[in-house]
Amino acid sequence: MSGDQAVTTRGSTHIAVQKISYRWTISNFSFCLEGMQDAILSGTFSSGANDNLKWCLRVHPKGIDKESKDYVSVYLVLLRSPKTPVWAKFQFWVINVEGHKTLGLRSPRVFKFLPGKDWGFKMFILQDFLLSQAEDLLPENDLTLLCKVTMVQDTYNISEENLTPAIKVPRCTFADDLGELWETSRFTDCSLLVGGHKFRAHKAILATRSPVFRAMFEHDMKEKQKDRIEIQDMEPQVFKEMMGFIYTGKAPNLHSLAPGVLAAADRYGLEQLKVMCEDALCRHLSVENAAHTLFLADLHSAQQLKMEALGFITVHASEVSETSGWKEMGEAHPHLLAEAFQSLASAQGPWLEPPLKRLKRF
Repeated sequence: MSGDQAVTTRGSTHIAVQKISYRWTISNFSFCLEGMQDAILSGTFSSGANDNLKWCLRVHPKGIDKESKDYVSVYLVLLRSPKTPVWAKFQFWVINVEGHKTLGLRSPRVFKFLPGKDWGFKMFILQDFLLSQAEDLLPENDLTLLCKVTMVQDTYNISEENLTPAIKVPRCTFADDLGELWETSRFTDCSLLVGGHKFRAHKAILATRSPVFRAMFEHDMKEKQKDRIEIQDMEPQVFKEMMGFIYTGKAPNLHSLAPGVLAAADRYGLEQLKVMCEDALCRHLSVENAAHTLFLADLHSAQQLKMEALGFITVHASEVSETSGWKEMGEAHPHLLAEAFQSLASAQGPWLEPPLKRLKRF
């Protein structure tokens, strides 16, 4: 029938989540490790003064059973909720003497909480390891834990009916236009020398996107005076990928260049590109490259990638420990070996069946 107009209907389901972080310090913790008390409860916490959803943390300094008697156990406890059940996942860290998060563990899935119900890690950290690293992990004999809870708040449906064809707004070509400026070198005002190759660029764009380039151009440096920047220790193809991101927000070749681009992103303060590299490296984690990926993540403070690499090593412990990369990492970076062992020990919670094989020492 001519002249008919199609009617389009659509809908969506929105799952709202809320995140809470709670930092808890237990003073004189060594007394707890000596058996002063079986369990320690934190104060209650919630997302705000008007929130009726109440949580607390519980620590067992000497474990909860025979299997965990040599460990510190930590649990998240739901105290009160107007609606039940509450679905949530959680992460725990120890805060070290410098105030940084370390030895983190996260729940492997979302858990169902009812009032009075707890979930956590019965083998969170070895007591002997905690005491052996007391200067870093127990400053002034205080243990500080950080817990992050991510919970499902609500689920609701949105429907939009009788959507008729409307004016089509053209796609924004801003990124493409900037990319063309980079590709054609039009209106450039500085040169960058990388591995014997010369690239032309725009100071304003570099300074806007990178705090490191901004500092170069703002201060009385030779780069400002000569409009010429020589970049050492970077491959030209890595530099081109980084510059492509600076101009367009895209990095299409991370599948092959992610390790080098991660270093470049870290060096020039490109946080989004750094996370994109973490994602690319995480997607290609394997038994053969897991140890090297852990090293890269630690070297460039890529915490999300580091957590994923430790988790992968935990699950594939026996295979990873046979690789040359594992042996090289253990010899050159023993602190990473210690973190991998700690992750393996802590992960042996009640939901991981059967028990994981041990990593091999060499």
